[in-house]
Amino acid sequence: MQKYDKLVRDKIPLIITKNGEKPIIKILNDKDFKHELEKKLYEEYQEVINSEGTERLEELADMLEVIKYLAKIEKSDLNEILKIAEKKNEKKGSFNNKIFLEEVD
Repeated sequence: MQKYDKLVRDKIPLIITKNGEKPIIKILNDKDFKHELEKKLYEEYQEVINSEGTERLEELADMLEVIKYLAKIEKSDLNEILKIAEKKNEKKGSFNNKIFLEEVD
């Protein structure tokens, strides 16, 4: 038996079953779901940092899926996050110029 203890996508138990194995699952309450999404975001962040190319794009997509559900918990969605991001870009700029602030004198 292999122990995972982590949040997985909805179809993972079915995939495991199709592979001839038996998944042991539980459905999380809202509080635990939020906590596990936060842990998953950190896991996906680490995978983004340690990947590149096409694999990095896959990991960014995974991270985006987690962000989508964190927004849903806050009674919002990706469109709202994108609007907020645009407002921040208008107010503070983006990262187009690759500016690295060393210090302020």
